[in-house]
Amino acid sequence: MSEENLQPIFQIQRVYLKDLSLEQPNSPSIFLEQEAPSIEVAVAVGAEILDEGIFESTVTITVTAKIKEKVAFLVEGKQAGIFEARNIPAEQLDPLLGIGCPNILYPYLRANIADAITRSGFPPVHLAEINFEVFYQQRLDAEMEAGSKSDAQQQSTPSIVTH
Repeated sequence: MSEENLQPIFQIQRVYLKDLSLEQPNSPSIFLEQEAPSIEVAVAVGAEILDEGIFESTVTITVTAKIKEKVAFLVEGKQAGIFEARNIPAEQLDPLLGIGCPNILYPYLRANIADAITRSGFPPVHLAEINFEVFYQQRLDAEMEAGSKSDAQQQSTPSIVTH
């Protein structure tokens, strides 16, 4: 093998909005409420192997706004990307898929969710920055606590979920 073939390769092949849904179960009456809504945000990250050296990484955000006990709106978006990652040491691949790729995808998802909320007639919701390294570490800690042994397939499929 030539030395060129051993160089680490990391490239974005495509970034796309995989799913976006909006629900307003209490419209139009919810627009008459004077109280500001409470906002809950849930985040999930995942990755899967598509082909040798080709991975799909996803970030899913669910935003739920409630006024009193009524749901004002619920928006869920899943931003995805196809990434080429070759000649990356195994111990670096999982962090790349669980931290690096979500950091690339999140700004796109953040803008798509803000746009959907604004277009639905509600004031904009600006999602805060997310430290995907912390989420990644939480997943590793949870796996260690559970005593799970990650094989190569599990290592390449981060499944970070937080509320």
